[in-house]
Amino acid sequence: MARTVISTPDAPSSPLFAQGVRVGQHIHVSGMTGVDVSTGALAGPGIAEQTEQALVNCERVVAAGGGTREDVVEVGVLLARPEDFAALNEAYARHFPSDPPTRYVARLGPEIPGVLVSVRMTAIVG
Repeated sequence: MARTVISTPDAPSSPLFAQGVRVGQHIHVSGMTGVDVSTGALAGPGIAEQTEQALVNCERVVAAGGGTREDVVEVGVLLARPEDFAALNEAYARHFPSDPPTRYVARLGPEIPGVLVSVRMTAIVG
C-alpha cells in the first residue's frame, strides 16, 4: 500500500518529521504543539490555549489528508505538567463535546521552554 506524506502550510512543520502520513484509509498525524503558524509563536502561555491550538493543528493535517474531525479515532496527548490535567480535559471536552475518540495522556519527556502540551491524532477516512 502506498505511503503518502501529508504537508500543509496551515500547521507547524519541521524537516525532521512529516506532519502526517496517509496509508490507505489511515491518517497518522505527528505530535503538534500549540504553535500558531500565523505568528510562529505559542497560542498562549496557558494549557487551554495551547491545547486548543494543538488540536486545531492536528485537524488541519487530517484535513490536508482528506479527513475531518469525525474521522479521528485516536488522540494521544503528552502533557508537560501533571497539574494541568484538569484544564487540559476542559479544553479537550470543548473540542470533542460528544462521541470522542479514544485517547491517552502521558507525560511529555523533554522540557521545551513554554511548551505545555503535544497532541497527535490518528484518523480513518473513506
